[in-house]
Amino acid sequence: MARRNPIRDRVAIVGLGSTEFSRDAGGRSPAALACEASIAAIRDSGIAREEIDGVVGALEPGAPRPSQLAAMLGLSSVTHHSSPMPVAMFGLIDAMAAIFAGQCDTVLLYYAFTRAPWNSRSAAQDPFRRYLAMNTGTAKPPMPESMDPSAAYTTWASRYLHEYGASREDLGLVALNMRANAARNPKAAMRKPLTMEGYLQARMIRDPLCMLDMDIPVDGADAFVLTTVEKAKAITKHPVVIHAATAGMVGPNEEDQLPSLARHGQHVVAEALRERSELWLEDVDVFFPYDGFSIITLGWIENLGYCKPGGAGRFMREHWDEKRGAVMIDGRVPMNPHGGSLSEGASRGTGHLREAVTQLRGEAGERQVADAKTALIGCGGFFFNSQGAILRRL
Repeated sequence: MARRNPIRDRVAIVGLGSTEFSRDAGGRSPAALACEASIAAIRDSGIAREEIDGVVGALEPGAPRPSQLAAMLGLSSVTHHSSPMPVAMFGLIDAMAAIFAGQCDTVLLYYAFTRAPWNSRSAAQDPFRRYLAMNTGTAKPPMPESMDPSAAYTTWASRYLHEYGASREDLGLVALNMRANAARNPKAAMRKPLTMEGYLQARMIRDPLCMLDMDIPVDGADAFVLTTVEKAKAITKHPVVIHAATAGMVGPNEEDQLPSLARHGQHVVAEALRERSELWLEDVDVFFPYDGFSIITLGWIENLGYCKPGGAGRFMREHWDEKRGAVMIDGRVPMNPHGGSLSEGASRGTGHLREAVTQLRGEAGERQVADAKTALIGCGGFFFNSQGAILRRL
């Protein structure tokens, strides 16, 4: 594994913009949401629109392509544009690499996501969403025989519970943590208090995963402006820089071909981040494990090294803050203080990235971690989209 990291601390995130995350954006299109978030990010950065020469947008169904968004925003001289697949770090890595290589100097990175007709009753009643879904291949859910995400993670969750003698309550702690934190996030879609009893009584989707183990489909958008650290220092005294970022994958890397939980993409991410970083767990002030499914969060806790395999439930209990109703590692490090995908909304990890930058800028309000300087993000699942990043405030 390559230990080189010449891009370390050379690219900064200087602009943030986002919409609210809701179960119904009032008929607004993904393009409208992307524009709202992008305009907010550009204004937040303090960089003139004319200076943006890169546009990167995740390949989400219905989301505008970079060429379309550039036209809508009136960007005049774009020298790099691409559409990486979700999850969030693919776009981040593409944008930072383009800047470091000199392909462009300042990148607008955006993500827009909307509920599909098959996973939302209100979306199914919207003729525009139905039309969009028919033309993007998202009109119908995966076949029951498919090992596409929910069935796959159900299978691996069952195996995890069997191999380690874990319980559904271990999964439930993930959901409770996210909901308690979301209560302090005005952007979150799900803020109603949740108890373990409420979790255990929730509708079962695919045993052992209930509806509260799966991320909440929402309408919304996030956008970021990235540039060189030299340019960032001219804008702000303490820029937030990308210390290390990577994707991770093993082969076989499909849901039904992974031999076991012993080694998959998360392990590769953890190894690469540790090799390429000067910082590790003892330096982390805010921890962001992905929670598209609750079982994924248990994986990140264990595979990044907070505890041994099978020990995530016990780890969360040992670091549970009763007053907050959430995890506080060593009494100081929160886990997804924005509420994550399970409660803020299914943003494919962009919410994790946004909250990390917000915390490091000291702008998280009542969620703010005192003097936060380093954030660790474990993004994506077990298979082909495991990703991670360490951000730091200079």
